[in-house]
Amino acid sequence: MSELACAAFAAATGSHLVDEPRSARYQAFRRAFDEQAFRSDLALRGIRWLGRSDPAFPPLLRAIHDPPPGLFLRGAGDASLIASTSVAMVGARACSSYGTAVATSFARRLAESGVIVVSGLARGVDAAAHRGALEGGVTVAVLGCGVDRDYPRSHAGLAERIAERGLIVSEYPPGVEPAPWRFPARNRIVAGLCLATVVVEARARSGALITADLALEEGREVLAVPGEITTALSDGTNALLRLGATPATRVEDVLEAIGIDPTPPEPLPPLSETGALVIAVVADGPSAIDEIVRRTALSAAVVAAALAELELAGLVAEGDGIYRRLITGGRPSQLESSRP
Repeated sequence: MSELACAAFAAATGSHLVDEPRSARYQAFRRAFDEQAFRSDLALRGIRWLGRSDPAFPPLLRAIHDPPPGLFLRGAGDASLIASTSVAMVGARACSSYGTAVATSFARRLAESGVIVVSGLARGVDAAAHRGALEGGVTVAVLGCGVDRDYPRSHAGLAERIAERGLIVSEYPPGVEPAPWRFPARNRIVAGLCLATVVVEARARSGALITADLALEEGREVLAVPGEITTALSDGTNALLRLGATPATRVEDVLEAIGIDPTPPEPLPPLSETGALVIAVVADGPSAIDEIVRRTALSAAVVAAALAELELAGLVAEGDGIYRRLITGGRPSQLESSRP
């Protein structure tokens, strides 16, 4: 079997193939296919091909019921990255500031623990997961189009950062345009590469739930971040929890699910008296500056300075004018003990 010819034929015909077809059309394609020239063109583009029969092909992906003939790889990362201990992080494209903050902080902590974060380079949770992982290590992006395309185009800069140390992968060769049906097919690779899938935020019919279903079908762990019951962005994740998904309320939940002993949480950095007052309020729930001013009885200028201190320390993040505590690994008791 020529796995590369099979992948090239699938791309050219818009078909989904696991093995070589026996059709006359494929046989004619196979006879005309110049594999050496195809490989040379890939090399000129800085793209590698990893066939399914290659010993370096990820065992977890090979084990799914419809693995791709192989993967095209772009980036400076070694091919062994996609066979490393990995976790998929997926969720809504139009996510909330809460989803962005959780995806970013979870991904950063996972990367710092040596876990490869895998996602799909889409807007929203995917992008936040990639960016967070880059703060702590490397990440892998799986595309639903040709491996040479940065999709969406607005993420070209993010794709470049990922490729500097990590990998961008696809089952599709250069030149293949995005198509709606290719993204659910992409999701099986996202789930298939990973020991676990974490759904951060998802509507009731979100594509992220397809990834979760695929992970479940392959016997992989599925975790969901609990969300507010009043928002549609949490309908999908809360439904997963009702069906028995593991709640992901801290990074340690994810690490434990994949068999990694979490390292003890680092203590909170020393805070000023006003910083401790402000973070205690934000720890109780997302807060706007006006609410923090009201609850601390501090001036707006003092609160703004304290929030800047906390943002620089990586303890809070702002989105849409709302400040949220970032997941640091510390327990709420540590925040309580920081009160003056």
